[in-house]
Amino acid sequence: MRKCVILVAVLFSGIVFAQETKPKLEAVGNTVKATYFYENGKIQQEGFFKDGKLDGAWTAYDENGNKKAFGQYAMGEKTGKWFFWNDSNLSEVDYSDSRIANVKNWKQETVVNRN
Repeated sequence: MRKCVILVAVLFSGIVFAQETKPKLEAVGNTVKATYFYENGKIQQEGFFKDGKLDGAWTAYDENGNKKAFGQYAMGEKTGKWFFWNDSNLSEVDYSDSRIANVKNWKQETVVNRN
């Protein structure tokens, strides 16, 4: 079961990341904060598990530390607005019942920052 939960976390944004270093897991209240790392030591992604399911905010970064994705889970399902950054665009994806309800794409000129 634990391996399945870790696999889901790695695939949370639909982007497959190579994972060769051990994640850092720490209890935070009634949740577990998981932090995954690239081989270079930078954070690959971080977020929370509750009752063995993805829950709360999750953020993914590229190998240079730039934010690539941010969104929320509610008991294992994507919910609300998710943001995906690439070199020149920002995609805003609205989820309902863990399914894509709407997508907006923003050009570089309108993207303010990734923080």
